[in-house]
Amino acid sequence: MSDAPAALVARDIVRSFGTGRVVDGFSLTAPPGRRIGLIGENGVGKSTLLRLLAGADEPDAGSIVRPADLGFLHQEMPFAAAATLTDVLDEALSEVRGALAEIERLSARLAGAEEDSPGYAALLDAYGRLLERAQEQEAWDADRRATMVLEGLGVGGIRLDRTLGSLSGGQRGRLALASLLIRRPSALLLDEPTNHLDDNASAFLEEQVCGLPGAVVVASHDRAFLDAVCTDLIDLDPAVDGPVRYGGNYSAYQAEKRAERERWERRYAEEQEELDVLRRSIGTTTHRLAPDRGPRDNEKMGYGVRANRVQSQISRRARNAARRLDELERHRVAEPPQPLRFRRTALAGPPAEGDPSVEGDPSVEGDPSVEGDPSVEGDPSVEGDPSVEGDPSAEGGPSAEGVLVSLRDVRVPGRLTLDRLDVSATERLLVTGENGAGKSTLLAVLAGRLTADGDVRHKGGLSVGLLAQDTVFRRPDRTVRDLYAQALGPERAEAVPLSSLGLMGEADLGKQVGRLSVGQRRRLALALLVAHPPELLLLDEPTNHLSPRLCDELEAAMGPGPGAIVLTGHDRWLRRRWQGRELRL
Repeated sequence: MSDAPAALVARDIVRSFGTGRVVDGFSLTAPPGRRIGLIGENGVGKSTLLRLLAGADEPDAGSIVRPADLGFLHQEMPFAAAATLTDVLDEALSEVRGALAEIERLSARLAGAEEDSPGYAALLDAYGRLLERAQEQEAWDADRRATMVLEGLGVGGIRLDRTLGSLSGGQRGRLALASLLIRRPSALLLDEPTNHLDDNASAFLEEQVCGLPGAVVVASHDRAFLDAVCTDLIDLDPAVDGPVRYGGNYSAYQAEKRAERERWERRYAEEQEELDVLRRSIGTTTHRLAPDRGPRDNEKMGYGVRANRVQSQISRRARNAARRLDELERHRVAEPPQPLRFRRTALAGPPAEGDPSVEGDPSVEGDPSVEGDPSVEGDPSVEGDPSVEGDPSAEGGPSAEGVLVSLRDVRVPGRLTLDRLDVSATERLLVTGENGAGKSTLLAVLAGRLTADGDVRHKGGLSVGLLAQDTVFRRPDRTVRDLYAQALGPERAEAVPLSSLGLMGEADLGKQVGRLSVGQRRRLALALLVAHPPELLLLDEPTNHLSPRLCDELEAAMGPGPGAIVLTGHDRWLRRRWQGRELRL
């Protein structure tokens, strides 16, 4: 038997960068057969943790014990650009081929040795350990598995003599994943493995990962993958007692989080009720202790003795109530934070005076001529934004009552062909299709940002908001807090504080917008839409760069959300649960 540890074990590991501690006392035991998902907000240390577990980075404190054969899905493949697919496959199969050759050699030695000869027992033990490992790796099926894995991940049609430098980033990512599945290591670490995968490839990956005998630890935003694969989930978001481990898949995690929320809300409501009762009790008791209340007629005989006793009892009750009130107020249950919701007092008209300072590209194709504000449509001070008050060429809007936008025989050469679409005032429409089918182009047409052949009509005075896939702010020197207040106006910004939305961390509010990551810029654009929702909300891949928790909250918010909502999405979890209309391009 192998003496290598079967489980992946981390104890109290710590990792700091500069003055910030990214991983703080994290512990983990991942035995064979357990598939553990790491979830949490961006920046909580998921990728750092995987690098530590893989040995690609060293902890400042703590210890990690790893299985001898551990596979790690790197963001970039550890091969030169001139390497070919054949080189990658040879590397992935080298251990298996070497093991089979060694099994053949040991088998031949055993066949020629006497059972009572010196060294026979050691030779037999080595042969047994090697044979067991080869069976775990399904070594005799490795070449067929290599072909199957390449096909399943969508790279089977690439010539084996192609160099890695000639492949797209998505193809290289799928090839890196394929090399690990072909190897079948005894433990596997995966960082966002479904990036660059279509539905079929994601389903194939789920099947392969579930069939691995060893431990798997995966960081992912893909809720469908977490639901299909994981036996446990670890929530890395800050908590009083550190990261929390939940048994089960993503559906089980959701159920437990809902139950936790209900318990929290119930404790908070019960405490608020008790606080109210205590405050009223103290107020009433204080009134009854008033020193100027004279005796009633039936109290005058012995009034002094009885009054002193009653006053003493009332005073004692007052002191007890005051002590209890003080105790509760010192250890109060925190009010549960409000989940993400569109904060509508009325459908958005023009926001407050000021430059929303943002430009976005509503098309996947990256048309630099298309400009606008993806976060706060409806600012009349933004020149050249035809989506703000509707299409002026279609004054009066569609004739059908309740229709916001009407498209007939719309064509954008090489990008979109659509015969008919009406978007109602309460529309919930999911637009799906392969990459390049024109989903983002359709949103740009609906927003009025992209001119199309055909008949495009907007309701007069229509306010439109578009969350584009790319968001660039015109004034990168402004802070997040200043831009938010400038775009919304002081009154609305105060009524809906940015920190209350859960989209931007408190530490990020003072950062200059130009220093934000792509994901943070997109969250800021989404925050502006949530705080000031329009009549027609257009969301291009809205769950990109959001944690699973925020994705769940955004989906819940869209149901009763304001006005009409049209979105595109590759998110399998969102698509499976979508309750509205669907248009496939």
